[in-house]
Amino acid sequence: MAKRIPLKKKYEYMTRGLAWDTTYQDMDDVYPYDKFEGIKIHNWDDWVDPFRLTQDAYWKFQAEKERKLYAVIDSYAQNNGQLGLSDARYLGALKLFLTGVSPLEYQAHRHFAHLGRNIRGTGAQVSAQMQSIDELRHAQTQIHAISHYNKFFDGLHDFTHMHDRVWYLSVPKSFFDDAVSAGPFEFFTAISFSFEYVLTNLLFVPFMSGAAYNGDLATVTFGFSAQSDESRHMTLGLEVIKFLLEQDEENVPIVQHWIDKWFWRGHRLLSLVGMMMDYMLPKKVMSWKDAWEMYFEEQGGALFDDLGRYGIRPPMHADVATKEKDRISHEVWAIFYQYTHAAGFHTWDIDDEHKAWLSESYPDTFDKYYRPRLDLWQQMAADGNRYYNMALPQLCQTCQIPMGFTEPDDPTTICFRSSEYKGDRYHFCSDGCQYIFDHEPEKYIQAWLPVHQIFQGNCGGAEIPDVLNWYHLNLDADNMAYEGSPEEALWNEWMASRRVGAAQA
Repeated sequence: MAKRIPLKKKYEYMTRGLAWDTTYQDMDDVYPYDKFEGIKIHNWDDWVDPFRLTQDAYWKFQAEKERKLYAVIDSYAQNNGQLGLSDARYLGALKLFLTGVSPLEYQAHRHFAHLGRNIRGTGAQVSAQMQSIDELRHAQTQIHAISHYNKFFDGLHDFTHMHDRVWYLSVPKSFFDDAVSAGPFEFFTAISFSFEYVLTNLLFVPFMSGAAYNGDLATVTFGFSAQSDESRHMTLGLEVIKFLLEQDEENVPIVQHWIDKWFWRGHRLLSLVGMMMDYMLPKKVMSWKDAWEMYFEEQGGALFDDLGRYGIRPPMHADVATKEKDRISHEVWAIFYQYTHAAGFHTWDIDDEHKAWLSESYPDTFDKYYRPRLDLWQQMAADGNRYYNMALPQLCQTCQIPMGFTEPDDPTTICFRSSEYKGDRYHFCSDGCQYIFDHEPEKYIQAWLPVHQIFQGNCGGAEIPDVLNWYHLNLDADNMAYEGSPEEALWNEWMASRRVGAAQA
């Protein structure tokens, strides 16, 4: 009887054993993309394959996870799991996730598939292809899990259309458009390292923990199902960086710039998560400040200490991001509170219990800088004059967030920076965004800025109802204040029925 092939040897046969060098076409013509960034690769065989799964093993492994995931999702739907949520306001976090994050998973799937074809080195090809399949699965399971809520709640009905058009969704969209239009090694650094390894815990842990705390079993189940995939992706991210740094010392400054750039782009993107954590979860997991200290300052600090032996330092502007941990969630909530009439989810006035939690979580800043503003808005709403800002804001040319962030050392002053290029002036929310623009201005002068497009008449019309119709948002249902919304009325009706049923029992 023939001996069973060892798993390691089988993996080598099914991956690297299938590779070949071209003969009648030059390899540089077949794989042109991995040369133009200036990265030097001397030996592709030095790549350590972090996944080490053959296709047959992968499908068996994922099929078992799918079976368990959809059993939970089906059970949740059949038992009206939405009634077990902490509060209907929690759905705002899911709307942000579905419209802002799930389309990025699909973009990641497409581009990793592209890299699997267009980068030489069998190990890199296999890693990219396997992650491509993972990302497609994540997009599908997220859509399936969250689709349950579309039966009952507003704002979830056309997320793919909204992702390409709604003003605040240009922030995650521009982040990924920037990454996929870069070279292959910058994309690996941006997504696999800077986001997946350095920053992913700041995205997925708050969202999935928030789901668990707030009774959303469907969402937390797909989070657990994706966790083993994310572990592999983080391993790939670290392997990519070490591989590039070990191949040639001239790669070091190129990789350092990418780390600087994508750390800051990721930090600005995650400001939406900070707002969600501190303001949108009825039952809190932890504050953004606590999450930043745990997942970046402690874990990220240890990572960059390790990478120091390659000549890599912590990201530029990391000190500014750390200073912002006390302020960023409050500043972003203020933006969305003012412009919720043009958003796909509700905002609300913060009650005294919530303010007490914010005061305890942010003892150095909340009471001094942010409580007075929330108190004023709450009083205005009580007087029948709920505050909506009807002016269009100035946007940062790089991150595309409205100018609502403050100076690193002065929370009372809005931060403005500007650069001139070819006779035009461009505006930025921070030194980090200005640095990114100045390094490659030709890329960012092409940015599709929602406010500019509205002024130019490219978003359905000149009036807010015209723009909302172009967004596919339903006025007074998908947006505006939560107080008095159809969602609040439906939720209150459900809770009243449950109280009557409990009393009768």
